[in-house]
Amino acid sequence: MKILTMLAVLTLSVCAMGQSSLYGTITSNQGEPLVGANVWLEGTNYAVATDVDGNYRISNISDGTYRLKVSYVGYESFSDQLPIDGDVRLDLELKESVIKGEEVIVYATRANEKTPTTYSNISSEEIEKRNLGQDIPFVLRYTPSIVVTSDAGNGVGYTGIRIRGSDPTRINVTVNGIPLNDSESHGTFWVNMPDFTSSVDNIQIQRGVGTSTNGAAAFGASVNLQTDMPDQDAYASINNSFGSFNTWKNTVELNSGLINNRWAFQGRLSRIASDGYIDRASSDLKSYYVSGGYYGDKTTVKALTFSGKEVTYQSWYGTPEAKLYGNDEDLQAVVDFGGEYSTEDELNNLFESGRTFNYYLYDREVDNYGQDHYQFHLSHTFSQALNMTGALHYTHGEGYYEQYRADDDFADYGLDDVTIGGETISSTDLIRRRWLDNDFYGGVFSVNYTDSELSVTFGGGLNWYDGDHFGEIIWSQLAGNSQIRDRYYDNYGRKEDFNFYGKVNYELSESLNLFGDVQVRNINYETKGIDNDLLPINTGGDYTFLNPKFGATYFLNPQSNVYASFAVGNREPVRNDFVDALGGEIPKHETLNNLEVGYRFNSSEATFSANIYVMDYQNQLVLTGALNDVGSGIRTNVDNSYRRGIELVGGYQLNEMISVGGNLTFSQNKIANFTEVVYDYGADFSEYNVISIEHENTDIAFSPDVIAGGQIEFQPISGLSFQLLGKYVGKQYLDNTSNEDRVIRSYFLMDGLLSYQTALPGLKQLSFSLMVNNLLDKEYESNGYTWGYYYGYQEGNLYQQNNYYPQAGTNFLLSVGLKF
Repeated sequence: MKILTMLAVLTLSVCAMGQSSLYGTITSNQGEPLVGANVWLEGTNYAVATDVDGNYRISNISDGTYRLKVSYVGYESFSDQLPIDGDVRLDLELKESVIKGEEVIVYATRANEKTPTTYSNISSEEIEKRNLGQDIPFVLRYTPSIVVTSDAGNGVGYTGIRIRGSDPTRINVTVNGIPLNDSESHGTFWVNMPDFTSSVDNIQIQRGVGTSTNGAAAFGASVNLQTDMPDQDAYASINNSFGSFNTWKNTVELNSGLINNRWAFQGRLSRIASDGYIDRASSDLKSYYVSGGYYGDKTTVKALTFSGKEVTYQSWYGTPEAKLYGNDEDLQAVVDFGGEYSTEDELNNLFESGRTFNYYLYDREVDNYGQDHYQFHLSHTFSQALNMTGALHYTHGEGYYEQYRADDDFADYGLDDVTIGGETISSTDLIRRRWLDNDFYGGVFSVNYTDSELSVTFGGGLNWYDGDHFGEIIWSQLAGNSQIRDRYYDNYGRKEDFNFYGKVNYELSESLNLFGDVQVRNINYETKGIDNDLLPINTGGDYTFLNPKFGATYFLNPQSNVYASFAVGNREPVRNDFVDALGGEIPKHETLNNLEVGYRFNSSEATFSANIYVMDYQNQLVLTGALNDVGSGIRTNVDNSYRRGIELVGGYQLNEMISVGGNLTFSQNKIANFTEVVYDYGADFSEYNVISIEHENTDIAFSPDVIAGGQIEFQPISGLSFQLLGKYVGKQYLDNTSNEDRVIRSYFLMDGLLSYQTALPGLKQLSFSLMVNNLLDKEYESNGYTWGYYYGYQEGNLYQQNNYYPQAGTNFLLSVGLKF
């Protein structure tokens, strides 16, 4: 209470000290308002950003003379001495800088206010406030229709993101227009890019099919990241974070500023370490980012490289529901029917651990992987209306996950039984590593024309992927007929991906804009060799897709518009769909028809948007419950399924100190007809039958009907911010049967964020941030899976086990940053 009183007194005293104010408008030299321009009085806490009309106001300033500084990416900074006594109005025009060429790099893949699609922009300021060491999905978790999860339970290590219920394999991700999704699995593994958030300037999320881009088809959303742009001024910064579960983040950055108004260089070195919330779910993550560029009047040449190395203790298995919500009798049923726990150590671990239970006990049960990225960008402005950009890229990834296996059969590794003293032994304890060694390379380009009425973009890319999958036994209790470095399985995947797209936005009148977009995409994929089940594979497919999109935006007035669009997306099956297909049947490609209808309003005090979406799928690939010969889940095409919903997003500036914002999604996510496959082993486990159960109008797994987020921000003085953030996620089904016994329970979370920035003599910036997650100490799970079988179908004897991923209770991250 005393601390709160002191803060209140301090706030009142500061507010009472100054009676003057500075206000005005910041525009470009073409008269366009510059949204988000930084305006501050150097060496003080007085700082603001311009609103959507380019307006700014700094109040309660003590009378005196200050150095005013104004900066905006892509424009030359302003700096001058300014006496302030009373209310002072100052309007400024900023001149375009050579850094403007950076924006050309991502122009072709971005939506804007004239584009009839649904999107959100996340600014560098928002990213910086929430960048305390957690992965990018957790930085984005408050944005509309997003649900995130963490294997380790605290947002460090393996994390995942779903948008509108769509999993990561259906979310297209690009960095500076370069595809990031894995070519075979279509997933994005943020753990391979630790602290990449520190090198990201801004992010755009397009929900639904979105506009054409490079890489995997967007079946839920696309996430476009733009890396840092060079500052006008040189600086060095150090940022250190510490938090719960022995979590540390150490980041060092260097920025040369613009040298001779032409050259700029940046570098970052990072380390993140955490014990994790889940037992033994530790992470040891290292990364770097280096970029350098030439910024001419019309030509920009930029090269960059970033790399990540992760060693993460595996916590992929999840926790049985009986462990979280049951008793010893329920746990004993897991032992008796699950068949996963047999040794004394495994049983002690199951019965004696708490919510932080981790199935794995071997001390090196780790994922060890490194990934190196290289990009080379060239952009050139031919005239005010015409520009182009091209890029070459190369990514190399290499690593393995290590597993201890108890009592595995020699035959599972292609080895002969071992005979000792006349006794034939057919199994042994061993340690194996499963490797992935891959290369991804290619090029992308775009040509962009813009005048007062017409915007045209032609772009595309050609990319190749070459990946090797193989396994090794690095230790065995009993040696068979194997040698060191022998590969007990070995196969490869080869993929060629070509796409070409054209986008047109035409201003038919002052109020009406028409949009058209068409993409042609060709994929050739082949995977061949011996799979980890020791069976030969020789499969793949050749696909050519036509993906049209069209729509219109109508401006009701300068502050509001309505839009509507219809888009078609097609995507090929992923590697596992080919490899695990029963009877060698090639899975069909999926098609998505996406309708978006929305309204947008934007003023200096308020923003609001509402949109209705319909995502209708044909031949969507979903899990059936069937297993292949080694127990892997099998997906199959379902004829008809859909996602339909409404998204509401708004924000309001109540006064100079308080702002509020929020988002709300209501949706229905259904499969018309679904066939569940369950195995029946008989009452005495002597039979083996496959049971098919038909379901109608069931919910799509992991697709909550309600997702909501909100925040309140209080800024009592310049540089100081308090944020209270909330997130609600509705009930999610673990499979496609709508079975109420197989759900992730709904949850509501509250987080708090305190941040403070100031300047001191000899320091450009001193910053503090404190994030307290899960203020209410809610026990909840954010992800899971389910499996089961019948032991007497006619008698109704069913064993079903749900496994969940518990998330941390109240925990914190504290960050201190110095900028010189």
